[in-house]
Amino acid sequence: MAKRWVKRPEGSTWGDFGEDDQRGRLNLLTSDRVRAGVAEAKAGMNFCLSLPLDYPGGNLLNPRRLPPRRFATIRNDRANFNYAFNQDNPDWTDVVNDDVVLMTLQYSTQWDTLAHVGSTFDADGDGKPEIVYYNGYRGGEHVVGADAKPGVEPWARFEGVEAKALGVENMAESCVQGRGVLIDLHAHFGREPKSVGYDDLMRVLDKDKVEIGVGDMVCLHTGFAEMLLEMRKNPDEHRVHHSCPSLNGRDPKLLEWVTKSKLAVLIGDNYAVETVPSAAGSGSHAALPLHEHCLFKLGVNLGELWYLTPLATWLRQNHRNRFFLTAPPLRLPGAVGSPATPVATV
Repeated sequence: MAKRWVKRPEGSTWGDFGEDDQRGRLNLLTSDRVRAGVAEAKAGMNFCLSLPLDYPGGNLLNPRRLPPRRFATIRNDRANFNYAFNQDNPDWTDVVNDDVVLMTLQYSTQWDTLAHVGSTFDADGDGKPEIVYYNGYRGGEHVVGADAKPGVEPWARFEGVEAKALGVENMAESCVQGRGVLIDLHAHFGREPKSVGYDDLMRVLDKDKVEIGVGDMVCLHTGFAEMLLEMRKNPDEHRVHHSCPSLNGRDPKLLEWVTKSKLAVLIGDNYAVETVPSAAGSGSHAALPLHEHCLFKLGVNLGELWYLTPLATWLRQNHRNRFFLTAPPLRLPGAVGSPATPVATV
């Protein structure tokens, strides 16, 4: 395949894992890293790290992301739910339920793929920026939109979008399994809406004796998902936008730490891992600087709205911060995000 770029973004990993790589730093989840994760499973206790997928409730957190809708499939023009087979043959005793779900893939506990956020960047070196994604994959060629369809429900207007490269199937096929490391921001900052920079983060790591190794899957506990559960699918608009710590994506030292740490993925129990909206930038810049740095430049997948509080509580009580993490997304070819039901074993 012809090389897709002649220059790469400053500080990026484009080409480091191969010209056609679509996994980014998931490549660091080697067999050695899986064994290191397994070694952390000492007590044999499991934690489900997913919110119920109908949380947060409503669409105040993100107006474009809607709760799941469930339907019955259709059998013989009837609802295929509590469907007694004796309707079709009086000798049959079976009763069946079969359902369909319409859901926003990034409504609740989720993974961002490397196709989720790209940038307008001059990868051709011709002075004209184009839409590109990690490793130079192109908007319109590799990540393809769809024309509007008339006369359909609003959610179906743009059917047919597809990530022909960088789709979530690349994550699923890698299995996303290895050593998780938890950073407990909530223990230090509570639910105050603090934008955590590099210096703040280093103080937390030092105080809690947290070490990040190559290929670790880093989880940030902020208490945000626990707060959503307390709201019982009726979120308070002010609180969901003005509560709990998040990373200051505008801090260059923090971004450099993400680069040098060689973490494999970065996960939060909050809305976007980073502070949204971010601090003001200057000149031509990303609105979501941490997303751009991780997804577009480094190939670091982001996990959002994970449920980390019970795990964080147990780890702190037992003076630990590492665990075995298994967190594959749905193997849905072409999707740019996916629900997840991660499992931590301690």
